[in-house]
Amino acid sequence: MMRDRNDLRRLHFINALFAHATGQDLYLAEQIKSAIALSLVELETQLAEHSEFAQHYDAAFNAAAAELLAKLFAHEPRHGFFHWDASLTLAAATPLFTRAEIMAGLRHLAPYRESTLLVTNLRPALIPPRRRATARRHREYVEALAFIHDLAAARTVRGVNLQLLFL
Repeated sequence: MMRDRNDLRRLHFINALFAHATGQDLYLAEQIKSAIALSLVELETQLAEHSEFAQHYDAAFNAAAAELLAKLFAHEPRHGFFHWDASLTLAAATPLFTRAEIMAGLRHLAPYRESTLLVTNLRPALIPPRRRATARRHREYVEALAFIHDLAAARTVRGVNLQLLFL
């Protein structure tokens, strides 16, 4: 079976995202990916007819994976989980709102020794797919990544295992 590039990318994405559950087993990652894809069958059929929906499918796939990850961590009382979708509003990815959202997430995760902070759609929020990826937009994206890394490092207590994931 020949895999297309996007399918392979999604498989590796799921393998990395759910590594604690799959133990890096690609067969299990494929099962999770297939389950997520099954929930998006209607969108997938639209994608077959209209290739321009590919970005919508990726966004829906990422949202479904984030929701599944949140459900998985909900059953682990010792592991904190916080998800921030940077594309919720037009201003969400600006530095002021980014700081507010990340600080809210870090406050939520403070009681846990192990936690995961998931940030989704930061790149599309700062470099919209239908717009040109200018040097300024790319620089703002890189600065936002560095800002979130630095803020999480500065506001996390030593000895706490915080996984910072970007989708």
